[in-house]
Amino acid sequence: MKNFKLFALAAGMAISTVVSAQISTPRPSPTTENTQTIGLTDVTVNYSRPGVKGRTIFGDLLPYNELWRTGANMATVITFSDDVTVNGSKVEAGSYAIFTIPGENEWTVILNTNTKQSGTGSYDEALDKVRFTVKPTKTADMVESFTIDFESFTNTGATMYMAWENTRIEFAIGVDSDSQVMAAIKAEMAKEEINNFSYYSAASYYLETERDINQALTWINMYEMGEGQFWAMHTKAKILAKAGKTKEAKKMAEQSKAVATEAGNMAYVEMNDELLASLAKKK
Repeated sequence: MKNFKLFALAAGMAISTVVSAQISTPRPSPTTENTQTIGLTDVTVNYSRPGVKGRTIFGDLLPYNELWRTGANMATVITFSDDVTVNGSKVEAGSYAIFTIPGENEWTVILNTNTKQSGTGSYDEALDKVRFTVKPTKTADMVESFTIDFESFTNTGATMYMAWENTRIEFAIGVDSDSQVMAAIKAEMAKEEINNFSYYSAASYYLETERDINQALTWINMYEMGEGQFWAMHTKAKILAKAGKTKEAKKMAEQSKAVATEAGNMAYVEMNDELLASLAKKK
């Protein structure tokens, strides 16, 4: 009986060791997470990346005009930290599963609210948030691993693209950074104690977006500028020029150029030269 108990104990320990030491092997379609900030909005895509592996993908492995999970394994999920537009349609902040219907001459792209899906068996069209069509293009080079990424960034949007084998589709993601920045400026300027750099940030944004230049001038004058801040001097020079204060703008641009020269920043030296050349044409 004693030997039996010892055998049972040893067997149990062996089984436990096998369970806790399972062998891990590489996944044929590795998962990835790609987070991209567009304007002030974070866009995160979680997806698996199948490979071509010598196969013909579109029109063969993936028949045309059939629903595709747009990746492998679990559903590809895209998450927006703020409300956005996708191909012009409004999409609220949150997470969505991406499905597509690849076609030879046209693809349908779908954002579905059910993110807990594997394959297409539980797909429900009634849960679609947006659905739109795009035209595929041929890539110059073979794309071995299925890829989702972003490019062509502006303050208000970017292009999201998907590429695999020799096919690529793309569509626009729009963000409302301006409303976010303006709300932040309003909140900051309403405080009893305002961060010094906020005056510079607000003034620069008003200059960049061609808003009330007199308000921008008020804020840049309130900014406590450091002696070596040639970049802030250059911004102030541009605000002064925009406000029609040519004499003051020239003086500030010359000061910015001198400090930039001393700092060895030739880019700002050149920018100040350009600004001074434009100011020389004014009375």
